[in-house]
Amino acid sequence: MVAGGSRFLNQGSLLSKGKVRDIYSTSSPDHLLFVASDRISAYDVILRNGIPEKGKLLTKISLFWFNKLADIIPNHFVTADVNEMPEEVRQYKDQLEGRTMLVKKAQVVPLEAIVRGYITGSAWSEYKKTRTIHGVPVEEDLVESQKLSKPLFTPSTKAEQGDHDENISPEQAAKVIGQELLDKISEVSINLYTVAAEYALSRGVILADTKFEFGLIPSADGNGKDLILVDEVLTPDSSRYWPFAGFAPGKSQASFDKQYLRDWLVSSGFRKGLESGPEGKEGEGWVIQESVVEGTRQRYQEAVDLLTK
Repeated sequence: MVAGGSRFLNQGSLLSKGKVRDIYSTSSPDHLLFVASDRISAYDVILRNGIPEKGKLLTKISLFWFNKLADIIPNHFVTADVNEMPEEVRQYKDQLEGRTMLVKKAQVVPLEAIVRGYITGSAWSEYKKTRTIHGVPVEEDLVESQKLSKPLFTPSTKAEQGDHDENISPEQAAKVIGQELLDKISEVSINLYTVAAEYALSRGVILADTKFEFGLIPSADGNGKDLILVDEVLTPDSSRYWPFAGFAPGKSQASFDKQYLRDWLVSSGFRKGLESGPEGKEGEGWVIQESVVEGTRQRYQEAVDLLTK
């Protein structure tokens, strides 16, 4: 498996090539194949080299959380056993094992459901200017990385490849998907975050914030649509994980997620909108230096080990 993605099926079956995941159609009309590559992105830019075994780590932690949270809301996961997948997939078992999931087809809700338990990242940047988070007034006198009085649902747009996600208010989100569906997603998202955060803390890990995605499938009775959890879930790519040991509000925190990579990029002169530069060539993004590749891999591995073992 190369860092760039999957080469196992003919290109006619490739439906979507995301920042990390490739999605394929299969001979089963009701299922899709999700393949997690070793690609890594930061600030919506795919870097030129990946993180070895990252796709397998992301798949492992998603499978753990899909199973653990299944009683809160159904999800799209069907199987990770390549032997149980369609024949055209099974013949490439050596490439796909450990990094692929067969999932239910769903109508994806065009919204990213972000839940924040601590103030950091773009939320902290906004708060310093306006005392709001996604346009929602919050308590006064917060400091960076402080725990919020309660988890906050903060939606964003779901950008197309190459575009940037945009933080929006719940009122704006309701105009996109409707108030009833938004209310359901908000309630479920906060419930998922709360259960996951409590578990993570019991393992010495703070779940500062995370992003969920949802889809709609036909109801069993055929009279409507049911909401399910889709995509990845609670991975270091979609979440901010901090070690509880050493946590101290009032500053940025050590992390098990991509923040380490983001910090290196910024210190090296990278900024949003600058896809190429001293370390990038031909406008294809930046090359991660080997020490940062290994440091990122170790942080992902440690997060997976702490949460799943």
